Amino acid sequence: MKIAILGAMPEEVTPLLEVLKEYQTIEYANNTYYLAKYKNHELIIAYSKIGKVNSTLSATIMIEKFKAEFLLFTGVAGAFNPSLEIGDLIYATKLAQYDLDITAFGHPLGYVPGNEIFIKTDDKLNNLAIEVAKELNIKLQSGIIATGDEFICDENKKTKIREIFNADACEMEGASVALVCDALKIPCLILRSMSDKAGEKAEFDFDEFVEKSAKISANFVLKICEKL
Repeated sequence: MKIAILGAMPEEVTPLLEVLKEYQTIEYANNTYYLAKYKNHELIIAYSKIGKVNSTLSATIMIEKFKAEFLLFTGVAGAFNPSLEIGDLIYATKLAQYDLDITAFGHPLGYVPGNEIFIKTDDKLNNLAIEVAKELNIKLQSGIIATGDEFICDENKKTKIREIFNADACEMEGASVALVCDALKIPCLILRSMSDKAGEKAEFDFDEFVEKSAKISANFVLKICEKL
């Protein structure tokens, strides 16, 4: 089985490569893709670089060029829901693009004709994540993730996005990856570990906790691979 594991930054995939140790690298479309064997699976691993456009490109390449059958996104996010603490894990039941804005034409924020506002993830992969969390005795929360091309470190922006989309967390790649997977009929899981609380001084929390939080998410994703 071919499984794609995607992150946005080096910190989000380095823990995977450290565990695997042996892998092949392929340079393609201004990025590096890592091919490895793990538990009878073929893994395609990459960090897309930050943002919706970069993650869209990488997710599409992993599916179309490398023929991934599943896509697991591992990485960090900013917590919107007060119940989420730094280091906590969340999987997205659905995602929206909070910065997709044609409200001038009477449409709701996050909507463009031909697309839904929310993109759902794969129920079977989500249930597998729940199973892994129970086995590892790890707290795992489900929720809505809002995606946009901005690092949120402002309480007013955080409040607005949370109110409009009922979002539990925010990040910069998940909705675009989910959209690609939905269009190409590839099951996806969007898993995030909280690196900050997306409000005042979030950028300082992010710098402090990004590596630790990313490692939590990456280790969890490998456990999911073992069960696929």
